[in-house]
Amino acid sequence: MRFEWGGDGHVEEWAQRLLEAVGPERAYAGIETATAYEPAGGDKVFPPSYPTAGEGSPYLFEKRRVDGCEQDVVVLDQVPSQANRVEAALLRARDEGRIALPLFELNARPSDGIPVRLTSLEFPHRFADAYLRDSMLEGEKFDQSGVGRRLRSATPADVGPLYELSPESLLFGAWDSHRKGRGVKIARSYASNIVGLDPREGVRRSGRMDPLNLTGATKPDGEGWDFAAPGEKKATKKEGAKLSERGHGNITPNPAHGGVAVSGARRHAWISLAGLDNLRFGAAPAEAARLARATLAALALAGDRLAFGGPSLWLRSGCDLVRTGQRVAFYSPEGAEEVEVGAAEAIAAFTELRERAAEAGLVMSTETIVLEPQPNLAKAIDYSLTRAAAGEGE
Repeated sequence: MRFEWGGDGHVEEWAQRLLEAVGPERAYAGIETATAYEPAGGDKVFPPSYPTAGEGSPYLFEKRRVDGCEQDVVVLDQVPSQANRVEAALLRARDEGRIALPLFELNARPSDGIPVRLTSLEFPHRFADAYLRDSMLEGEKFDQSGVGRRLRSATPADVGPLYELSPESLLFGAWDSHRKGRGVKIARSYASNIVGLDPREGVRRSGRMDPLNLTGATKPDGEGWDFAAPGEKKATKKEGAKLSERGHGNITPNPAHGGVAVSGARRHAWISLAGLDNLRFGAAPAEAARLARATLAALALAGDRLAFGGPSLWLRSGCDLVRTGQRVAFYSPEGAEEVEVGAAEAIAAFTELRERAAEAGLVMSTETIVLEPQPNLAKAIDYSLTRAAAGEGE
């Protein structure tokens, strides 16, 4: 059976389908999206690189079972990165008015006058993030505010506060490990990753040619620098004395990450209906809890389609992928049931289910809660954005 969206009249039908998928008598294990890609403009891609201490490849190679066979692969995007891409897509859709979601918005204004906006769909640790802990809400420290206490009242037995204020935490996982006390840990119910097939590591040399071929060195001059001709005694050999360290002059080509040739790429995403079934909503009526789980399933599906439903996918410079095949399916022990669904339809089902869950007693906020940084955080933000050297960090 192939189930297709058929316009507004089918939204309720799809909402009911998702509702049945998360019920106690659910027939499905999860919702899978599987996508095949090929590298855009050739066979080479640039996977993420990692420190190697001078030994080994900067890329992650491993063996996986792909299309039923064990294959050598290179990791192109890991689970946390894919979750971040879904959150970014949800934020963009929210900003465009396509989907209504709760949002914490931290606004800062560093000394250079350029405003900074950071939202809960960007916080690294979601509801447990230090940016929330170190912010102020209407003059109160966030954790001591009514909203902060409400958010922190979540427990494994009642994740209702997270459903209300931070539903992304219930889908992509979060762990409140930096605050004293309960330290609530939420496992992810949505996971996705991309690998490249049959990888062959390439080589490359990287340098820089200065169009004027500047030569010489620099010497201190107050807070700036002055030019020192080659051989000039006043030139210093300290760090920053080379013209190249000031962005001038040639840099001799050196070995650099060479990318990886692949025969194709595969993305696999999974919305765990067992994971959603594990969420508890305290004393909320059973029907409300079921509607909330279905709402979360629809939100995960909407985020997946927003982030990955297009004809191509840009992961990073040098890693642009063109879609060559795609399948979305409900999986059961009896097999896969393919469906056709786009972002607009998934958002419509999410909206329908969210409203029904609210009528049943579990409300997901649609408000934007505006925060400002505590003075110590404001100083840290200002220093990092206006005075820290490039690349400076812990």
